[in-house]
Amino acid sequence: MESFQDQGIVLSVRAHGENGGIVSLMTEEHGRCAGYVRGARGTKMRGTLELANIVDANWSSRVEDGLGTYQLELSKSYAAVFMQDPLKLGALQSACALVENALPEREVHAGIYHGLAALFDVLQSDIWGEAYVMWEIAFLKELGFSLDLTTCAAGGEGPLIYVSPKTGRAVSKAAGMPYKGKLLPLPSFLSGAQGVASAVEDVYDGLKMTGYFLEHWVFNHHSRGVPDARLLFAERFAKTIDKPITTELSEHVSG
Repeated sequence: MESFQDQGIVLSVRAHGENGGIVSLMTEEHGRCAGYVRGARGTKMRGTLELANIVDANWSSRVEDGLGTYQLELSKSYAAVFMQDPLKLGALQSACALVENALPEREVHAGIYHGLAALFDVLQSDIWGEAYVMWEIAFLKELGFSLDLTTCAAGGEGPLIYVSPKTGRAVSKAAGMPYKGKLLPLPSFLSGAQGVASAVEDVYDGLKMTGYFLEHWVFNHHSRGVPDARLLFAERFAKTIDKPITTELSEHVSG
């Protein structure tokens, strides 16, 4: 008999059988791990299994690689806090979907677990949009796709306002101006530059930037591509400033 005790974040729940469900958790010490929960679709478990809830989990299986069964107890609830705010709820759903779809089963990423829980707390603040973009940057790094936003990839001087889609490195205004149609925007809250864009427009630029690298680096070889929840969140955010979200560029630059 194989078993473990851990704390986990609810990433998804799929109906299984008459009243049960397959619950996927991002656990602190055992990575993304699924298990069967009896009565998952009943009223007693409904509140416990809401997306993004933190639960105390007991997992057991006859064999190590088996699906196993979960016994879960609610530790902290998040989804209910954002039910009246569709945009923040969308950010929460997006983050859970990215973790669910990008991580291999049972690959340990304690940093992602703690980062996800921290994000849910910050979503209740006024800087939640900036925090979400920074969480996606940290998520990319944890998966092995680091962005370098500290120095100009082309060796140029002056403020950093672009990002190379090929290398994920920042580009200065002077060096990038001739290629600005082929570069991604770098939000000022990530570069420290004093720009004229509003905080909302800055977050919009940040979502375009991270969305590009999620699509072309993380989910490039996934059959279903970027999760629908992430695409829907970006679309909803773009509507707040009446702009389209697109990650398409004419061509890459060499920097």
